[in-house]
Amino acid sequence: MSDRAAQLKGIRAWLVLFVVCLVLSGATAFPLVHELRWTEDLLHGLSVGDHLPALMEWVERVRAGLDEADTDYPFLLYGTDWLAFAHLVIAVAFYGPYRDPVRNIWVIEFGMIACAGIIPLALICGPIRGIPLWWSVIDMSFGVFGVIPLYVVWRKIKRLETLTPTTDGAPVPA
Repeated sequence: MSDRAAQLKGIRAWLVLFVVCLVLSGATAFPLVHELRWTEDLLHGLSVGDHLPALMEWVERVRAGLDEADTDYPFLLYGTDWLAFAHLVIAVAFYGPYRDPVRNIWVIEFGMIACAGIIPLALICGPIRGIPLWWSVIDMSFGVFGVIPLYVVWRKIKRLETLTPTTDGAPVPA
């Protein structure tokens, strides 16, 4: 296998991993009420409250809020449906770099910028919305862990770019 083919294979594997995680992250926002009830039951069964009482209190508070919203204000949960949809739409954008990484490196750079943007969003909006700092740190970890595969892909695309033959100065599509 040529170095170019190996780079392309590695890029595509990392992109598939990233897209799968993005889709799973988004898809979990649709059944949020049921997931949180299940999570609370699981945490109670594992006696998590004995070891992490703040986590248990937070999960119980969020579940109660979601139950109330679901019962009395279900239209509020429409926002999480849009959140899920946004994840799915963004995942589709990564088909461009999968197909032609060099030409569509901007999608990878956009994703890296979005990952970086999670941190100020969590630090600003978390306190405004009454989110505990430790939970904001968990939210920020999505940006930190999300940027890792994107940075790996970006570096691989840069390497691929040097291996891609050109005829007029522009890279030949993969």
